[in-house]
Amino acid sequence: MSTIYFLIQQTMFFTIPLMVVALGGMFSERSGVVNIALEGIMLMGGFCSIFFINQMQDTLSGQLLLILAILIAMASGAVFSLLHAYASINMKADQTISGTALNLLAPSLAIFMARMIQPSGVQQIAFNNTFRIAKVPVLGDIPVIGNMFFQNTYITTYLGVLILIVSAIVLFKTKFGLRLRACGEHPQAADSVGVSVYKIRYSGVIISGALGGLGGLIFIITTSTNYNASVAGYGFLALAVLIFGQWKPYKVAGAALFFGFMKTISATYSTIPWLQGLNLSGYFYKMIPYIATLIVLVFSSKKSQAPRAAGTPYDQGAR
Repeated sequence: MSTIYFLIQQTMFFTIPLMVVALGGMFSERSGVVNIALEGIMLMGGFCSIFFINQMQDTLSGQLLLILAILIAMASGAVFSLLHAYASINMKADQTISGTALNLLAPSLAIFMARMIQPSGVQQIAFNNTFRIAKVPVLGDIPVIGNMFFQNTYITTYLGVLILIVSAIVLFKTKFGLRLRACGEHPQAADSVGVSVYKIRYSGVIISGALGGLGGLIFIITTSTNYNASVAGYGFLALAVLIFGQWKPYKVAGAALFFGFMKTISATYSTIPWLQGLNLSGYFYKMIPYIATLIVLVFSSKKSQAPRAAGTPYDQGAR
């Protein structure tokens, strides 16, 4: 049972950031703006928040420091995403090229800034992980469930679940969600009834940036103790999760759980006795998440129904 508990806990560590980033991409694409800059947004959100933790960890620690870092990650991700929003919405640039440019800019900028800011001139930013919760009071004592979900965890796990629920409510139960979906399906129709397509699309991209930056922080603090200008391709994997999840919150969560489990196998195979007994190369396990991504996309992409106006710059004069 201890192995099962360990696998479930590790799966949540990999699933939550993937789900949060994919949900961010969902808001952007539902508004009509394809955001493949999620990788770069994760990198910038991770850089700003981890640097904040590095500078403040002698003064603050624990959950208060993490909460402040979460706010910084979301703010920095939102600000960085404005570059994509301006290029895609105002300048009507090709959204794929704009996103690619940000993905190329982010790691270079993060490395340059890290080397300029740190006295030692290194690109790694180390931090003390004081955020893990050994056991949630009361809930951690519940048999089985307590061991799986309320021990050796982070508050970001519960924040991720909350974001999922709120995203589903906002998208399908609010006026803003209706307008967002309308702008991604038929922006001219939305404009004809007084909806500002530009404002809605900006809102979608900003939400995407905030959640992308948050996902970068969550991934780093749950899987490492330093920032090295890398999120292991999670931004691109989140795009696959978004497609597999059909741009719907709960399906996105299910897809993220699947890929999170695949990532867990690739990262922890050496600690699982029955996997060790197979005597397979470690490179095979490291390929598992990406092989699974290709296989799933092959069988699911034909049925994918992206928002019809996604990727198309809005022309107010078109009808």
